[in-house]
Amino acid sequence: MWNTTEQSSRRASQVINRRAEQYQVTSGNGVSNVQATRCKAAGRRVVEEQAWVTGTHVFALCIEAKGYDSGKRAKCGNEPKTHIDVQLLPKLLSSETIKNARNSQSKYENIQVFYKDNITKIVIKRPEKKNALSMETYKEIANALEESGKDDSVFTVLTGYGDYFSSGNDLNNVLRRVTGNLDDMVKESISTVRNFVCNFIDFPKPLVAMVNGPAIGIGTTILGLCDLVYASDRATFNTPFSKLGQHPEACSSYTFPRIMGSSKATEVLLFNKTLTAREACNLGLVTEVFPDSTFQQEVWARLKSYATNPKTCLALSKQLVRNVDKERLHAVCEEEMELLSKRANSEDALIAIQQFFSRKSKM
Repeated sequence: MWNTTEQSSRRASQVINRRAEQYQVTSGNGVSNVQATRCKAAGRRVVEEQAWVTGTHVFALCIEAKGYDSGKRAKCGNEPKTHIDVQLLPKLLSSETIKNARNSQSKYENIQVFYKDNITKIVIKRPEKKNALSMETYKEIANALEESGKDDSVFTVLTGYGDYFSSGNDLNNVLRRVTGNLDDMVKESISTVRNFVCNFIDFPKPLVAMVNGPAIGIGTTILGLCDLVYASDRATFNTPFSKLGQHPEACSSYTFPRIMGSSKATEVLLFNKTLTAREACNLGLVTEVFPDSTFQQEVWARLKSYATNPKTCLALSKQLVRNVDKERLHAVCEEEMELLSKRANSEDALIAIQQFFSRKSKM
């Protein structure tokens, strides 16, 4: 079954119509405290059928208004002597209907979220920007992670659309600071990125990264917080922080030395060494590398198999593995954000950014 969206929750408040201003419906079929408003009289008997997503189930709702009856019922607020019988009947809906209820969401502009085979899939979709992360994209991914952490999926997958996994922080985020109050813009940006990283740290289920192409900056560093990292053999990994007058983030100052050793982490984080997928795998950042021509098919076949495992068992096992570091990761994230905040408008950072845009304009 699929978990609810905000839109479908709001639909539930508009399903039942009678004359009262507001009443509650309580049912033993998994729906409780459904608020119904703007009631309209339709005689002694009304029969209506609706289908919507609520709680953790898809329901077909059959409403029958009649005299007082035992069982499930709602009382009209301004007609205390009148009762109606509200039958909430679980109904078998096609998998296509369920999929459309979840996958037709339009609340995200920069990502797509799919629910299939007990897996939540989050796709970064800004191909014109090589899937760079704008401030809005950071927020959307954080929100999608928060929602998928509570839904019925067994685990969540993060991937990119098109040729890139992610080209990292959208440097147009830096230009935003030039046009506004610098201190306020820096605080807003740091808060957004901090929340983004914390959603990875606190994610309660296994989190899988499918690196379909180049990963740059935070597109690479966030992989240290994922539980599995599968990569296409055309993927590369680069953190050009020093070139841009920036510093490591996404807890990479802690996770990378633990994953690949201090010396290699220094080469990657400080001296901008680009890793191939094979090199990243040998260093432990990537779990396994697949041929690009069969990457999607091979990885998804494996993930579908993994998704047949018990959801709660996997979540609790992940917590055993990850919780020992959680407090430390939050502390590291705070240290990194503090340094980035202090250095965001430093002279060398601004010069590096200017040089970057100057080179870009000549291309």
